[in-house]
Amino acid sequence: MSAEFDYDLLVIGSGPAGQKAAIQAAKADKRVAVIERKTVVGGVSVNTGTIPSKTLREAVLYLSGYRERNFYGASYTVKQNITMEDLLVRTDQVIRHEIDVTRHQLMRNRVELISAHASFVDPHTLKLDFVDNRTTRNVTARYIVIAVGTEATEDPHIPFDGKSVFTSDDILKLDRLPRNLTVIGAGVIGCEYASMFAALGVRVTLVDKRPRLLPFVDEEIADALTYQLRENRVTMRLGEEVSGIERIYDENGPRVRILLASGKQIITEKALYSIGRTGNTSKLNLPAAGLEADDRGRIKVNSNYQTDVPHIYAVGDVIGFPSLASTSMEQGRAAACHAFGINSRAVPELFPYGIYTIPEISMVGRNEEELTKAGIPYEIGKARYREIARGQILGDSTGLLKLIFSPEDRKLLAVHIIGEGASDLVHIGQAVLAHGGKIDYFIDAVFNYPTLAECYKTAAFDGINRLGV
Repeated sequence: MSAEFDYDLLVIGSGPAGQKAAIQAAKADKRVAVIERKTVVGGVSVNTGTIPSKTLREAVLYLSGYRERNFYGASYTVKQNITMEDLLVRTDQVIRHEIDVTRHQLMRNRVELISAHASFVDPHTLKLDFVDNRTTRNVTARYIVIAVGTEATEDPHIPFDGKSVFTSDDILKLDRLPRNLTVIGAGVIGCEYASMFAALGVRVTLVDKRPRLLPFVDEEIADALTYQLRENRVTMRLGEEVSGIERIYDENGPRVRILLASGKQIITEKALYSIGRTGNTSKLNLPAAGLEADDRGRIKVNSNYQTDVPHIYAVGDVIGFPSLASTSMEQGRAAACHAFGINSRAVPELFPYGIYTIPEISMVGRNEEELTKAGIPYEIGKARYREIARGQILGDSTGLLKLIFSPEDRKLLAVHIIGEGASDLVHIGQAVLAHGGKIDYFIDAVFNYPTLAECYKTAAFDGINRLGV
């Protein structure tokens, strides 16, 4: 390290992207520090986002008996009168464990952890406002990685109170389950929470101004999710725009009135406002570094995750889509590798996406709509879980695995899955894609029986049959 800098690398934020950037640089024997403004590490992913929501989902699935209802009937439940306290027991335990694991990983890789607010003084210098003793000091680094994550976007005209009208960041603070809930915004987070509450028997209304759910998801898969949500008594208000939200009081106590631009009104016990997230960049003093964020607090980067100032990188949710923990980790690692000239090969088009709705969705590669738009010929092969012994055993009769492949040489182009275990199952297809494999691999492969992985063989045979072979 040059004597002119205090550190080789300073990372702002201890979420998945920041952790992996710091650890990668530390493994290259660089002097690294992570600056975290909160008293706990892990960022939104560990404390209010990915880990809590996925743990909450697992608690919902278990306590509600949702997975077993195909066998034991719609009234089956592991516990009657499920409370928020019941759901949070598992969540709190997992959060504590993940925080400890994250701290231990940083410590054993000799990454210094600094509890402070960071802001730019100049492109190589950060001012640190320490959380504990209210002192400040400046530190310098040859490279800086911005991994500050995001926070739930809040419209100043919405009467948020964290109880009746709240964001996804407030979920863990709810004192009780509502009888009915309206979710405003049918993005990934909105759909995930809508499906979770619906599985608990809450009457859910889902509102979004777009005409269909999750436009970046393969249309057939999104349609299957829509069908499943409706089967769980979710009311869809798609193509509807919210014009106002009011907190009201009637004989039933506090309520929320949601006004739609079409003239409709929705009266609900609670409203989850989920119209996206905003980058935590407002207090970084980006102009001092020669940078600026867009109106959602996001920072523009190139393919190497460099900002307009080449020695400053930005990774994770703060750079926008896809805003997944898995992709954020890889972005952080890739940024550190690029900064210090470490050979690495990241292939963003092969990053898998996991959406933890009920049922869950996962995919890798382009969807049918994208391939059609690009003028790329393709054929599909499908396997439904109900055709597979494991699907019958699990009671998932609606799951679907779809392969998309080239009709010319049968090279695999994409995998799209909805159903139990989708986010694990997708990695088989991801490996074949990474090696430029054909769907013939699945036909020749022997899969354990009974497993959901057999769907790959069934879908491959279906695809070849469509070719008339």
